Amino acid sequence: MVNKVKTGLDIIERSWPKSLRTTNIGLLVHPASINNTLEHASEIFSRSKGCRLKALFGPQHGIKGETQDNMIEWRGFRDRGSGLPVYSLYGKTRKPTVAMLTDIDVMVIDLQDVGSRYYTFIWTMSLVMQACLEQKKTVVVLDRPNPINGRQIEGSVLKPEYSSFVGLHPLPVRHGMTIGEIALYLKDKIYPSLALHVIAMKGWKRDMWFDKTGLHWVFPSPNIPSVESAAVYPGMCLLEGTNLSEGRGTTRPFEIFGAPFINPATLVRRLNEFRLSGVIFRSLFFEPCFQKHKGKLCGGAQIHITNRLKFKPFKTAVAILKTVHDSYPENFRWKNPPYEYEKTLFPIDILAGTDRLRKDIEGGSSIQKMEAWWTDELKEFDRKIRRQYLLYR
Repeated sequence: MVNKVKTGLDIIERSWPKSLRTTNIGLLVHPASINNTLEHASEIFSRSKGCRLKALFGPQHGIKGETQDNMIEWRGFRDRGSGLPVYSLYGKTRKPTVAMLTDIDVMVIDLQDVGSRYYTFIWTMSLVMQACLEQKKTVVVLDRPNPINGRQIEGSVLKPEYSSFVGLHPLPVRHGMTIGEIALYLKDKIYPSLALHVIAMKGWKRDMWFDKTGLHWVFPSPNIPSVESAAVYPGMCLLEGTNLSEGRGTTRPFEIFGAPFINPATLVRRLNEFRLSGVIFRSLFFEPCFQKHKGKLCGGAQIHITNRLKFKPFKTAVAILKTVHDSYPENFRWKNPPYEYEKTLFPIDILAGTDRLRKDIEGGSSIQKMEAWWTDELKEFDRKIRRQYLLYR
């Protein structure tokens, strides 16, 4: 495999800021924090002569990706190999405490994002930035590709009143940014006094999908096993706000969906009436091994993307929700809170970043009318905010 792209980690030795040499660092990582030879960031920094690694931090799903299901907290521990403390940022706290940062001058963040606002890693980064600002620490973000390209954007933009751990600050659902670009946006709008360095990639272009980068795909979390699952995730994560299985507990999470009350043939026939671009549906039955409807036979479908550039994951998922809502009114349910530490608002509302989507589906709005309002939001966000922080062409 020819490596067309070099991540921030790949070029860290020659790109590390001179002003930060000989500093004590903390490292926020997960299993996909690897270089182009599959060496983990913790190993690279542990032997670095330019800084001293003092602690490791991990986001949702654990620093080793060990918590399979979502919303499962994990506890910190001491790493057997290095003896370093490992702090959980998805447990008793999601924001580093004063004690965690006492011996640290610089927090280094090396996380593979999946290009969707729901994905909690960018919000862990945001809380790390907040803690570092408060404690006068520096943050270094090692940039990585947006795996579903950095050009296409889609979906509703978060309203501040629907802020949660699946969206702390305004972003579209499919944001079309890298984690480094989001860090620049957050610094400018939320944490202007923060000392931030973003180590940009070499060779990445905005229209690149991950499988065109020459980099190795490593699960960023247990239920994003492939680029295909990342591609559908900006829409299909909406199903977490319902009683529909989003395919957790199967070998194709987010690509497979359904419920025990669904007739697969009927579902697919009605979905085909939307004439959605870049996608076809295959009817199927499945039995989740864990999570929703564990051990029960579910009827549903699998999403097969036929054209990545025409496929709209958010629109597709809204079509699925509308179809099931309208076809099975006695069975379909919106999930009640709590969800991702939010105890009051509907999970579907914090996922969408607004209650408008839910109310439109309940009110019988057409897909065309719904897409029109979120497209207007997208255009405004892109023009006024997003374009200011893009590092790549």
